[in-house]
Amino acid sequence: MTNDPLGAPRPTSAPEIGPVLAEVFAVLESRKAEMPEASYTAKLLLGPQDKLLKKIGEEASEVIIAARDRDPKQLRYEIGDLLYHLMVVMVREGLTLDDLAAEMAERRRK
Repeated sequence: MTNDPLGAPRPTSAPEIGPVLAEVFAVLESRKAEMPEASYTAKLLLGPQDKLLKKIGEEASEVIIAARDRDPKQLRYEIGDLLYHLMVVMVREGLTLDDLAAEMAERRRK
């Protein structure tokens, strides 16, 4: 275990983030293709865009609160929620993880 900047223990054997995000993204894309009736993701993809965007705003606010409260466990949870909803909007709008990687690489070069 190591400590993160907020002092919380962090497993040293955490999975690589890239493959995890790719796996989640693949599930989101399959939900878009299949649109299973009981799927929360499918509801977000089919529903009004404003509802999804409002949800992203709510999740961002929850990240801010968890960070302000210096609650690492809650912060990790809320960041997970925010990333999930951001990836849903990416899938909905036709963006890929490669698009995001290209954008981030471009910013790194500046």
